[in-house]
Amino acid sequence: MNSFPFEVMWERKDALERLDLRIRWGHYEIRVLRFHLTTFPPGKTVGFHKHSEFEFHFIPRGKGKVIMEDRSFDLTAGMFYVTGPGVMHYQEADASEAMDELCLHFDIVDRSSAPSIGDDRNVDKWEIADSGSCIEMLESLPLQPAIDKHDAMCCFLEAYQARCDNTLGSYTAIKHSIIQILLRAVKAYDMKDMPASLPSRDLNANRYRLALQYIRANYAGMMTLKDVAEKLNISSRQLQRILKAHHDNRSFCAILEEVRLDAVCRKLVETRLPIEKIAVSEGFASANYLHAVFRKRFGMTPSQYREREFKSR
Repeated sequence: MNSFPFEVMWERKDALERLDLRIRWGHYEIRVLRFHLTTFPPGKTVGFHKHSEFEFHFIPRGKGKVIMEDRSFDLTAGMFYVTGPGVMHYQEADASEAMDELCLHFDIVDRSSAPSIGDDRNVDKWEIADSGSCIEMLESLPLQPAIDKHDAMCCFLEAYQARCDNTLGSYTAIKHSIIQILLRAVKAYDMKDMPASLPSRDLNANRYRLALQYIRANYAGMMTLKDVAEKLNISSRQLQRILKAHHDNRSFCAILEEVRLDAVCRKLVETRLPIEKIAVSEGFASANYLHAVFRKRFGMTPSQYREREFKSR
């Protein structure tokens, strides 16, 4: 017996992706953009990013973490989280264990005031009430994971099986599966189950940690203060103030240079690569520029530093 029921979804990875699904639900149109199973190999990260649509992230197997805006959460099998339009988030699989993810990306279009086919008076009033309440709650969900206690994940498999069967009723089954994912996800965030208060943190201190994390992960490429600020969804001026306040009054450029020099030092000791290659690989424009910056900080050239470190071993 297959211990991982979603394994079958790897057989036709794009089965659901190929469908142009525009589902009318009450006064709303649900436009499905992506609908699939994916996997994060051990240690895989997806840097800070955001979408213009909603996305459900369900974890059927494995573990990892997610950072939403300024808060970090551990993820384990059976959990899920929701990112709405414009929500900055970062994803990471555990260093020693892969993490599978069932994803549903969708847009919501309010059709209540737009011309439509047929007469809206014929739309079930209870469906209008259900969809309206669900969408309203969806748009105000807290930015934190929840337990999939209503088993929304099984709806992904039901939709996939209906797609593969491709018989009379398959479309209706897929439509119901998608609506059930929305309803079950929202119900999992039952406010009665939420704690009365949540721990708070120093927002700027956390932004500093996230900025430093991003710089250390991307220092070797082209990077500007604006790039990092956009990842955190704050202004460049605000980020510069935060960095100076939490890093000995040092600017973004000084911190980036510091991170790059630390990386150069590691390469000088751990490898025999030419100085020119190390300079380029660690984000410096040229070996000459590296020499100037390196001498200013350490009082010696990269070659002298390498020689000294090897002699001290």
